[in-house]
Amino acid sequence: MSWVILLVSAVLEAVWATALGESDGFAHPVPTTVFLVALTVSMLGLGYAAREIPIGTAYAVWTGTGAALTVAYAMATGAEPITFLRVLFICGIVGAVIGLKLVKPKPVEERFVEGNGATE
Repeated sequence: MSWVILLVSAVLEAVWATALGESDGFAHPVPTTVFLVALTVSMLGLGYAAREIPIGTAYAVWTGTGAALTVAYAMATGAEPITFLRVLFICGIVGAVIGLKLVKPKPVEERFVEGNGATE
């Protein structure tokens, strides 16, 4: 369930980032309101997901997914150009996010065993 919440939060990150751009420095009330609501719910979701997902992984997935969706939306609406390299790099971000989901980190106690330079 935490992964679903994290991904919904990442979508909301793309929503608030797009709304921020549309708000024209908070001059327009509707995009400003969308920004504030989406930002709040997105942060709450990230915080909830981080209870079960390591924060480094959760934050990387949240920002990577949100960034990829924000750029994809901007390209789809014509606000940013579509180029081969842009699409390639977005695919790289998505691939890295999928990799973070698939790779299970070792528990901390297995990574720091006596004699490997860890301090006590």
